[in-house]
Amino acid sequence: MKVVVIEDEMPAFKRLSKLIEETMPGAEIAAHIDSVEEAQKWFAANEAPAIVFMDIHLADGSAFDLLKLTKIDAPIIFTTAYDQYAIDAFKASSIDYLMKPVKKEELKNALLKLDDLKRIFSDKNNALIQTPAQQEYKKRFIIRFGEHIKTLTTDEIAYCYSENKATLARTFEGRTFPMDHNLDALQNMLDPVQFFRINRQYLINLHSIVDMKAHTKARVIVTLKPPVKELPVVSSERAADFKQWLGGK
Repeated sequence: MKVVVIEDEMPAFKRLSKLIEETMPGAEIAAHIDSVEEAQKWFAANEAPAIVFMDIHLADGSAFDLLKLTKIDAPIIFTTAYDQYAIDAFKASSIDYLMKPVKKEELKNALLKLDDLKRIFSDKNNALIQTPAQQEYKKRFIIRFGEHIKTLTTDEIAYCYSENKATLARTFEGRTFPMDHNLDALQNMLDPVQFFRINRQYLINLHSIVDMKAHTKARVIVTLKPPVKELPVVSSERAADFKQWLGGK
């Protein structure tokens, strides 16, 4: 495992090197770098290491200057004597932020965190590979009303809505049927290319939209077919996604 240490203070480098040797069996310090300029040259000429330990203050600038100039495709653990850069380090997607003098136990915990992240992302990637590329959505529902049972295809549904704690489906023919599932469940069952949850009360079919008008706070008033008593409004938090959905994204 190759390690790069970017540190301009020799005592701090020697201490960290000793801790790396004690906590990372088989690790090899591929480079000790003390400046932004030298780091740029090294990363341009070499493959990314397994991990980078990086001080904040360097001989000719800061670690953040380096990250603006050079893409480092390796996990970074910051080591510094200053605690005011923690937020900047977080924004730089670092694994951890260790205060000097670096303690052995803290270094171990940072490396355990790195191992956990590698395992988590490896599991997610495996799951993505094993998951079918296209999710299957509902094509029809079994509807029970009174003593009657019928099937209702998703293409027949103009919109689903909640009313008096019940969930109902309205067809393009103007018929209304009770649904066994609430809107949250239906939202996951129906193809998002065809259906969109515009607010807490309505889940609509793209083909049910007759007209749209801009409203306050980026909201949109939607006219549906079959018509409803009160025109539903796309909530402000869903408005941007709604416009993308209309555009086919």
